Amino acid sequence: MQGFIHDKSKIIAIDFDGTVVEHKYPEIGKEMLFAFSTLKALQQKGHKLILWTIRTGKLLDEAVAYCKQNGVEFYAVNKNYPEEILDESTSRKLNVDIFIDDRNVGGFVGWSEVWQMLHPESGDFLHTLKNPEAHNNYKTQKESLLKKLFSKK
Repeated sequence: MQGFIHDKSKIIAIDFDGTVVEHKYPEIGKEMLFAFSTLKALQQKGHKLILWTIRTGKLLDEAVAYCKQNGVEFYAVNKNYPEEILDESTSRKLNVDIFIDDRNVGGFVGWSEVWQMLHPESGDFLHTLKNPEAHNNYKTQKESLLKKLFSKK
């Protein structure tokens, strides 16, 4: 099925303000409907969640603590993996499979819709790509190059 991604687990970047909580920056807004229950369910499905936010310093610490108080601990925060050392040479762009953010084209669809997009009927991960050709990441390109080089003709 062209345009579909089937897999057991993915790395998902989650924005905080306007996505996990209502946008009240620099304060912490009220939880978005179903935010923490959906995040926990995504983790139970084996997904690695990365908190990806503009917050830094004390404001970031508060957001991380708020999520932890609500039962969600992230795989990493504002980096690709917990041990990553950030410096001026490190890109702020994360290498993830999906971004969940209120700044998407069309805005944030809500956690119920996110869940249904990723796990229809609570089943396996199933994500429809609107433009599959645009989502050929490095891994996919590398695999197809290797197939071309080593496939029997």
